[in-house]
Amino acid sequence: MSHHESHDTEVSHFIRDIIKEDLATGKHKSIATRFPPEPNGYLHIGHAKSICLNFGMAKEFSGTCNLRLDDTNPTKENTEYVESIKGDVRWLGFDWGDRLFFASDYFEKLYNYAEELIRMDKAYVCELSAEEIRAFRGTLTEPGKESPYRNRPTEESLDLFRRMRAGEFEDGKMVVRAKIDMSSPNITLRDPTIYRIRRAHHHRTGDTWCIYPMYDFAHCLSDALEGITHSLCTLEFENNRPLYEWFINQLDVPSHPRQIEFARLELTYTVMSKRKLLRLVEDGLVSGWDDPRMPTIAGMRRRGFTPAALRNFSERIGVAKRNSTVDVAMLEHALREDLNATTRRVMGVLDPIKVVIENYPEDAVEELDAPFHPEDESMGSRTLPFSRELYIERDDFMENPPKKFFRLSPGREVRLRYAYYITCKEVVKDEAGNIVELICTYDPESRGGTADGRKVKATLHWVSAKHAIRAEVRLYDRLFTTPAPEGDKEKDFTTFLNPDSLNVIEAYLEPSLASAAPEDRVQFERIGYFVADKIDMTSEKPVFNRIIGLRDTWARISSKEGA
Repeated sequence: MSHHESHDTEVSHFIRDIIKEDLATGKHKSIATRFPPEPNGYLHIGHAKSICLNFGMAKEFSGTCNLRLDDTNPTKENTEYVESIKGDVRWLGFDWGDRLFFASDYFEKLYNYAEELIRMDKAYVCELSAEEIRAFRGTLTEPGKESPYRNRPTEESLDLFRRMRAGEFEDGKMVVRAKIDMSSPNITLRDPTIYRIRRAHHHRTGDTWCIYPMYDFAHCLSDALEGITHSLCTLEFENNRPLYEWFINQLDVPSHPRQIEFARLELTYTVMSKRKLLRLVEDGLVSGWDDPRMPTIAGMRRRGFTPAALRNFSERIGVAKRNSTVDVAMLEHALREDLNATTRRVMGVLDPIKVVIENYPEDAVEELDAPFHPEDESMGSRTLPFSRELYIERDDFMENPPKKFFRLSPGREVRLRYAYYITCKEVVKDEAGNIVELICTYDPESRGGTADGRKVKATLHWVSAKHAIRAEVRLYDRLFTTPAPEGDKEKDFTTFLNPDSLNVIEAYLEPSLASAAPEDRVQFERIGYFVADKIDMTSEKPVFNRIIGLRDTWARISSKEGA
């Protein structure tokens, strides 16, 4: 943890309390958690909360946390997703050591557990079609109907199951179902499917298997095989808990994990559904899974989010038992707080207007020393070239300013950051009447403040025209225009896409940024926080992404600076 990272006081929550009690009463000598994503897509900020919770609890209580890829559906999984998940967990600052596991590590054991259930007459091979199984399941108000295959002899089910494994039947011909209770008020317990035939190449086991266990069956038994003590999952699995416990109680497993559900993360202005994120990618509405507007960890990393900001945010929002939506402003606050402490200050002009200082020697160049951070000397300083021709921000000048405007205007004096006081003498326009240049004078005595102590009300950022580097700057904003893009049942969520979520401009930056490496984060003074793009940044053509503005996302310049 860097010395810049904020240390929040511990937020007590019910999971932390349960673990404390389990350790205090001796129920467990140590705790073991796991983060078990399915490798069928990129992780998003909701997963980041779960990663921080599982790895965080293990770390806090000196336990262990496994990374387990739940790869029971080969039609949707691949190695690209596996690698991206590993990279995301590492980037967030967590390490699974030698505890990387896959559900596929246990395929043989899971198969044997299913055979054991059949031998105990607690599972059977069912030949109803998927539609018939659904129709037989009943509803919330009506009990289900038993399958005509429910009471077939154990030996027959066992023989069919072995032949399913051997590849004798085509996909969908039959499944194995647990024999529980077709009239249970919990629909999950109405003889759920535990194995299905699926001929698909698996990213790890290849074509060894043509039958695969269902998630509910594989998940709890993988937890038990790994000696997990606290199986933390989101609220949508609450109804599955009785099933989780049923499997573990029927079978002779090495440990009995406890499933505990917590509220998943919902954020304003954000879509979290994997299906919807996939659609944004496939329909070309974003540039990919790592588009900086996406709530994926890969996208947030490319946008310039810091791991510390995501960890602090996850701790701050706490862990609840009821679903609620968190204001994205809380995430932005955690991000600004971390960036404020950890980023170097530099100068960049996004919308330039030229300033010519007529009383400054034509070929002279001064080197001005400027610190990278006003409060942190350890960040060092750089030299800024100062010359006769500069660029300032176009909206730092007004020809006919209103009363509260304190920046540059005809006859007015302002300070240039780290440099001199200048006064605007003349405005040069093109034939269309657009301002193209400002003729100014400078006070040679005003470097570092004036001897006569006169005050100016505005300090402007600037770059030397001759020395500035040109860069592509991508101005990212929120992807959606409404706080709840999924909330309108009448309209498709894509109708709320923000047409201004990305604007690409050419900007002029101070020369120190020529040496910026991909993922270097900086603050452009008075504008916001920016990051050198992880993929497209080169010294020949620098590319910077806006991470976030200095204050409110929608505001640009604070009132303190004479906005």
